[in-house]
Amino acid sequence: MANHASALKRARQSEKRRIKNKAVRTTLRRSIKAVRLAVESGDAAAAQEALAKAIPTIDKAASKGVIHNRNASRKISRLTQSVNGVSA
Repeated sequence: MANHASALKRARQSEKRRIKNKAVRTTLRRSIKAVRLAVESGDAAAAQEALAKAIPTIDKAASKGVIHNRNASRKISRLTQSVNGVSA
């Protein structure tokens, strides 16, 4: 365990950050899963609605630094392609 005051503070900050990042990542995964389930069920309207909710969630995770910007862009692109494939 850390002994110096600065190291103890850094450990506290890291733990807080880890908990916040975990919450964001969980929300992110749930929103992506909702889109994929809607696509698998073949319901185009539900898939569009789930995608509309998932895109801001993915963007927010990227802006907070939980995932990389390119990772977010790739996820949005692939989910959009899968939703467009259902409605076609």
